[in-house]
Amino acid sequence: MLTLGAKAPAFTLPDQDGKQVSLQDLRGRWVVVYFYPKDDTPGCTVEACEFTAALPAFRGLDAVVYGCSADGASAHQKFIAKHKLGIGLLTDADKKVMKAYGAYGKKLMYGKEVEGVIRSTVLIAPDGVIAQHWPKVKAEGHAEAVRDALAALQGGAAKAPAPAAAAKKPAAKKPAVAKKVAAKPATAKTQPATKVAAKPAAKAAPKKAK
Repeated sequence: MLTLGAKAPAFTLPDQDGKQVSLQDLRGRWVVVYFYPKDDTPGCTVEACEFTAALPAFRGLDAVVYGCSADGASAHQKFIAKHKLGIGLLTDADKKVMKAYGAYGKKLMYGKEVEGVIRSTVLIAPDGVIAQHWPKVKAEGHAEAVRDALAALQGGAAKAPAPAAAAKKPAAKKPAVAKKVAAKPATAKTQPATKVAAKPAAKAAPKKAK
């Protein structure tokens, strides 16, 4: 178990490109090292992708992030290419660094005790001491927890990613108000039908006597 405030165990490990990464060379910056069992497995992929997505926030907090497993450079490169990872991956082939950080040993897997890599994370302060340690973690959501802890240690709140702009809903159309049209009085008054008096039938002229 690591002790907070104690000096972090020194290490120098190769990354996915064979470049040697030394803790001593990272002095002056915050360093996040998360240990994981194996490249391109479900939980490890979730964790790596979440740390990659959170990289802008970590960089804004002056921190570098490295994943570390026993996998070699070739496996790391394939893992990075397949999932477009932006973090560096270190190789601890003999597991000495993992053991020094409490990331290798006995653990329960599917109800059985086995020996292997323990998913865990350490946050190292710019002066090289242990600032925070997560001895056992779940992959999903862990990157965000580390980012929040780092922001808190720096005396600020972690900035949450800006929410996507909500699509503007079209303004609801007001129901058309039916205008009451006043019935116009008829301009011409309806005249009552004029009764035409029947003309009396013309009287037949009297016949002249012969």
